[in-house]
Amino acid sequence: MVIKTKKTSNIDSPFWIHNGYLPIDPEDAKLFFQLIDMRYEKRSTILTTNVNFKSWDEIFQAPKIANAILDRVLHHATVVSIVGQSYRIKDHFSKEND
Repeated sequence: MVIKTKKTSNIDSPFWIHNGYLPIDPEDAKLFFQLIDMRYEKRSTILTTNVNFKSWDEIFQAPKIANAILDRVLHHATVVSIVGQSYRIKDHFSKEND
């Protein structure tokens, strides 16, 4: 994950970030925190993730950084939770049954 914080912190349009299942390098976690902190209460930020917020300390490998990020992200957030089967798996099984 490479983030150019000065450029991305000034983007007016919503900023999309996908957080995967693999752990994030500690240096990248610090950069991600800096990005969120720069945008906090100044710019819109949209995050998409398959990872429950309770597990972010494992992903970021640093509970303090994960909590600081979540504190800023969730402060004014509207969280939309989509629950259901993966469309990829569903499509795979429907093709097998044909």
